[in-house]
Amino acid sequence: MRTPTLFEAGRLREKAPRPLADRLRPAELADVVGQGHLLGPAAPIARMVADRRLASMVFWGPPGSGKTTIARLLADATDLHFEPLSAVFSGVADLRRLFEAARLRRDTGQGTLLFVDEIHRFNRAQQDGFLPYVEDGTVTLVGATTENPSFELNAALLSRCQVFVLNRLDEAALETLLGRAEAEIGRPVPLDGNARAALKALADGDGRYLLNMVEEIGHLPGEPALDVAGLTRAVQRRAPVYDKGQEGHYNLISALHKSLRGSDANAALYWLARMLDGGEDPHYIARRLLRFAVEDVGLADPTALTQAIAAWQAYERLGSPEGELALAQLVIFLATAPKSNAAYVALGAAMRRARATGSLMPPKHILNAPTRLMRDLGYGAGYEYDHHAEEAFSGQNYFPDGMAPEAFYQPVARGFERDLQKRMEYWAKLRARRAGEPPSDES
Repeated sequence: MRTPTLFEAGRLREKAPRPLADRLRPAELADVVGQGHLLGPAAPIARMVADRRLASMVFWGPPGSGKTTIARLLADATDLHFEPLSAVFSGVADLRRLFEAARLRRDTGQGTLLFVDEIHRFNRAQQDGFLPYVEDGTVTLVGATTENPSFELNAALLSRCQVFVLNRLDEAALETLLGRAEAEIGRPVPLDGNARAALKALADGDGRYLLNMVEEIGHLPGEPALDVAGLTRAVQRRAPVYDKGQEGHYNLISALHKSLRGSDANAALYWLARMLDGGEDPHYIARRLLRFAVEDVGLADPTALTQAIAAWQAYERLGSPEGELALAQLVIFLATAPKSNAAYVALGAAMRRARATGSLMPPKHILNAPTRLMRDLGYGAGYEYDHHAEEAFSGQNYFPDGMAPEAFYQPVARGFERDLQKRMEYWAKLRARRAGEPPSDES
């Protein structure tokens, strides 16, 4: 085990003022809450500790989920020297110093667990600098990040580390922490039942934030118990965990888009509210809703496009927060509209066919002939002006010569596309009649 420092031996640290979250920091891995999938008896990290064989790893999880605590406890459990480092405040010189100290420590028979908080903040070259020391065992690297490692960490570094996902703390885990906090301060928090539930909701899965709030309200009188309104006045509301430039941004817009596609107006409104509450740019939301209108509603309700443009314009004229109602109205309209991606699929099929056929010329009869030479070459010859034809339909071929006509657009039997389907069946029947073909069964 690690040798106590002079200050620890004199118990001076215990006499210094310490935040509640620090006083309640778990002393054993079994005391860590909410991460049983990693630390339970048959879980992967627990197996490593039992074998006293730690692999380098990356902890990916939200703030307050226990990343730093687990790393420190892993070092204690495996008799490794714990060396913490923040990527925010450190550079190449700090890394060189730490690696040299770890090498000397290794020569004396002790390993080093190098814990790098916010490891994603190191640039690519700095991340590459870890590789030789991880490979030869100079350090066992434990990195912590709130960002998706797939996007933020080098592939070479990821290939040498196991990535473990830490969960945001659930209701049960937060209640356990709350109980420990009450035992530490020596009395229950002065909250009624609803306010107690609201306190855990305000924590938003962050155990450290919960304990900081408990420390704040723990100094209030025990009576009367605060209700939700009183709790709101006593503690500052937490800003939502949402990074407009990172994974949270893409996760929430994906949730909104798929809720709309699934015609769940209530879920879509929830994700819209989450994005607005997190500070997302409403113009970005409006642009994505416009895309949804043409991709997923499409011609099943052509007015979706005009509704999306109108809502965007309404937001631009009203601003926030009044203009957000226009976005909410659009979300409800899109969620409840009939859905069709037939135009989206048709364009994709046509694009693939266009790339495959190359530079086929249009048939000459539909080409303009502004010069005599072009007329002599047959441009425009045989073109039938549809308005002069019976039922304003000539039935001519408009595909390139040598390419058989193809049906890219297949309307669905929903919304306005039911009418489009009937129209296309009508044109197909007339086209067959003009070509002298027998009518199909569908006609």
